[in-house]
Amino acid sequence: MTLFRDDGIVLRTQKLGEADRIITLLTRTHGRVRAVARGVRRTKSKFGARLEPFSHVDVQFFARGGELVGRGLPLCTQTETIAAYGQGIVGDYARYTAGTAMLETAERFTDHEGEPNVQQYLLLVGGLRTLAAGEHSAGLVLDAFLLRSLAMGGYAPSFEDCAKCGLPGPNRFFSVASGGVVCGDCRVPGSVVPSPEALRLLGALLTGDWETADAAEARHAREGTGLVSAYLHWHMERGLRSLRYVERSPAGPPGSRGGPGAERAERS
Repeated sequence: MTLFRDDGIVLRTQKLGEADRIITLLTRTHGRVRAVARGVRRTKSKFGARLEPFSHVDVQFFARGGELVGRGLPLCTQTETIAAYGQGIVGDYARYTAGTAMLETAERFTDHEGEPNVQQYLLLVGGLRTLAAGEHSAGLVLDAFLLRSLAMGGYAPSFEDCAKCGLPGPNRFFSVASGGVVCGDCRVPGSVVPSPEALRLLGALLTGDWETADAAEARHAREGTGLVSAYLHWHMERGLRSLRYVERSPAGPPGSRGGPGAERAERS
């Protein structure tokens, strides 16, 4: 019997029995971990509110088999809040739906439990912190998170040089199957011709140039969102369940999901 201590982000929760929950976390040193939190659904629970999605917590696990993964689920025996990002997220629809998509993305990019993925963990912590602060449009924060998660997974898109032959950009055409922008010679059926402003925005989101991203017009942000969604769906082979709710929100400020640009890009 062994005690483990780690800090992590709560990705989701599931009811177990009458008063317990199964908590899925993305931790710093142990990757994705599922654990049982007993009694957290009771009104007198001391730490039930700390184990909600979006919470950044310091948690202690009790594992019967000496390992966090393998012989049954470990128990959450102690939890301390590091940052309650949910307070700045759940009260706003745009932030909540964007944050939910970020949690699902992080879980999808950590397929195997117990395998460390420090980069994805740090990216998620930073993304939720930025989202909760409200300094940037929720849609832009989500698109930046999706692009960087794809890049860390080996699917970094190119927004300037040709993704197939390397011809220096700017290049006009965009192909999700080819890995980003392509030149005229490498153009394949199904390629679209996005605006230069949308490609510039996506490049800024990928590199963290928020000054350029925040200055983007709403129509270019919506167009960029469509490209990100199409690229994500192609390389993940199946879409995110939570992303559909983000995309159904009406067109609004820069970074809001949906709109004609998104529809055109996804049809490509």
